[in-house]
Amino acid sequence: MSTIEHRSATPHRGRAAVTPSAPAADASTPPSEVPIPGGPEALRALDAAQLPGLARTLRRRLLEICSRSGGHLGPNLGVVELTIALHREFRSPDEPIVFDTGHQAYVHKMLTGRADLPGLRTAGGIAGYPDRGESVHDLVENSHASGSIAWAHGLDRAHRLAGADGAAVAVIGDGALTGGVGLEALNLLASDQGSRTVVVLNDNTRSYAPTVGGIAEHLAELRAGRIGAGEDLFTSLGLTYLGPVDGHDLTALADALAAARRAAEDPTSSGVLVHVLTRKGAGFARAESDTVDHWHATSPFTIQEQASPGAPTETWTSRFGAAMLDAARADERVVAISAAMIDPVGLTPMQQELPGRVLDVGIAEQLALDTAAGLSAGGRKPVVSLYATFLNRAIDQLLLDVALHGEDVTITLDRAGVTGDDGPSHHGIWDLALATKVPGLSLWAPRDGVRLDAAVPAALGTLGPSLVRFPKGACPPELPALAQLPAGEVLAGDAHAPVDILLVSIGALAGRAVEAAAELAAAHPELNLVVLDPVQSLPLGEELLDLAATARAVVTLEDGLAEHGIGAALGTRLARRATLSAPGPVLRSLGVDLEFIPHGKRDAILAAQGLDAAGIAASIRSLLQGS
Repeated sequence: MSTIEHRSATPHRGRAAVTPSAPAADASTPPSEVPIPGGPEALRALDAAQLPGLARTLRRRLLEICSRSGGHLGPNLGVVELTIALHREFRSPDEPIVFDTGHQAYVHKMLTGRADLPGLRTAGGIAGYPDRGESVHDLVENSHASGSIAWAHGLDRAHRLAGADGAAVAVIGDGALTGGVGLEALNLLASDQGSRTVVVLNDNTRSYAPTVGGIAEHLAELRAGRIGAGEDLFTSLGLTYLGPVDGHDLTALADALAAARRAAEDPTSSGVLVHVLTRKGAGFARAESDTVDHWHATSPFTIQEQASPGAPTETWTSRFGAAMLDAARADERVVAISAAMIDPVGLTPMQQELPGRVLDVGIAEQLALDTAAGLSAGGRKPVVSLYATFLNRAIDQLLLDVALHGEDVTITLDRAGVTGDDGPSHHGIWDLALATKVPGLSLWAPRDGVRLDAAVPAALGTLGPSLVRFPKGACPPELPALAQLPAGEVLAGDAHAPVDILLVSIGALAGRAVEAAAELAAAHPELNLVVLDPVQSLPLGEELLDLAATARAVVTLEDGLAEHGIGAALGTRLARRATLSAPGPVLRSLGVDLEFIPHGKRDAILAAQGLDAAGIAASIRSLLQGS
C-alpha cells in the first residue's frame, strides 16, 4: 500500500502532521504573469516550474471576476493548486472529474476553456456550478452535497463494463462527507474490488461552518499525525488511503495523484482516497481572516479594503434570526437545528446567546428532521432551519417520521421560491408543492417582515408539523392590510362588496399583486378585484373556500410550482364543491412553470414567468377578455 506524506512536523506513531502551506503571494497583488492555458492539454504541456505563476494568475483572476459578479470566492481560492494538479494527472473528459456541490469548480472552468468566466452567474453567462451546456468537462450540475462519490463510482462501473480504461474522480469536501449518501457510497466502493474510482477528499475543516462529528475529529487526528499508517478509518474500510497531502504544494499534489492512479490501476484495489489539506480563501488575506465562512459566497466587492459603507440592509434572513431569538428567549423548550448552515439561515444570533440550544448536524437534512422528531417526542420545540431547496433531501423524514407521528416540528425555509444567481438546483420552488402533500402540515408564507415576526411564534404554537417560508434578499417594507376577514387579510379591493375576482396571494409576491390590482382597477373601475393574503396558507381553511366560491374567478399567486402548489390544492377543493348547476368560479393558478430554471436575476426570472406586476395583470386581463 502506498502512502504519500508531506512531512512538516515531528512524526507521531509513524505519520507526520501536515498543515496546508501558504500560496507564494497574496492574490490581491499583481501576479507573475503566466497565461491561463486554453484547455487541459495545454495545461499538461506547461513546465512544472510555470505552475506557481499560473496559480497566482488564477487567484488574481478569481478576485477580479468575483469582485464584479460576486460568487463562491473562498472555496475556489482554496482549490487552485488542487485543480491544476487534477487536470494535469487525469485526462478529462475521458477520465471524468466530478466536483461535489460544484461551487468550487470556477478554477476547473478556467482551465477548460473558460478563463474569464464571462457573465458569471448572470443570465446567458457562465453558471456558478458545472453546466453540461458549457463544456464536455462539466458533468454533474446538481449543487446539492455528498453525491460525487456515488456518481464517480457509477461512471467507473460503466467504463469497466464497456471495457474502457482510466479512472473516475470525485472531489468531495470534508463537510460534504458528513452527508449520508457520501458515507453510503464509501461503504459500497470499499467492497468493489477492481474499482478505479479515486476520491479526493478536500479537507479544509469546514463547509460554511467548521465540520462537525466523529469523522471530522478523525480527520483532525490524521492532520495532526496522531494516527499511525494503516490505522485510519478509510484503510479499515478497505480503501487505499494516501495522505495527508499539502493541498497548496504542487509537487506534493502531483506525486500523490500519480500514486493514486497507480493504486487505482491495481486490479485488487477497491478504490483510492487521497486526503488533501487546503485552506478556504487561500491567498486572499481578507477571506482567510474571516472566521464566519472565509468568504464562502460574496456579493460584488472592492479588492482593496475600504471603510464599511454603513449599516447593512435588513434581509429576510436577519429578520428571521431576530424572531427566532425572541422565540427562544420566550420558551426554553425551543431548540434550533441546522444542516451545516447556522449563519446562512439566520441562527447566528441565537447561537451566540444560547449556544447550548443550537445544534449543527452537518450536511445531513434527513438527520436534522429525524433528530427534530426525537426532540419533539422528548418534550422540546425543535426548529429545523434550511434553505428551501434542501428540504427536498428530507421529504421522507418530514412525511413519515414527523407528520405521521404528529410531532411538533417547525421547519423554516430560507431562499424559498426563485433565488436567481445559483441556478436550477438552488431555486426553492418545490416546497409548496411538497407541503400540500403532507397531512396535517401548517404553513405560513409571510408577505413582509412584520408577518414573519408573527409567523415564527404562530408556527411554534401549532400542534403537528409546521413550516415558515421566505425568500432571499432584502426584507420589503410592511404591506398593511386594508381589512380583516375570516379568510385572511385584504390588501386591495372592497372586502364587503360582491367579489368579481379573488386574487389569493401566497407570500412575498403580495406587493406585485397589489400593483397589478391597482393597474386593473384604473382600467376597469367597475371590477371588484380583491387581493387576499390568507396568512396561514395551509391547511386550506373553510372560510377561504367559502369566499372563493362566491367569486366569479379565483386567481392564485405563489413563488413555486403553479401546477402542484397551493393554487392547485385550492382548485381541487373547490372542484369537490362544484355541481352542474353551480360549477363554481373560473380558476387560474399563477406560479413557476414545471421546468428547471437557469440562473439569472430573481426579478428577471419572475418577469419571464409572468410573476411581476405586469405579468399578473396580463393574466387577469386574459380572464376578462372572455367575460
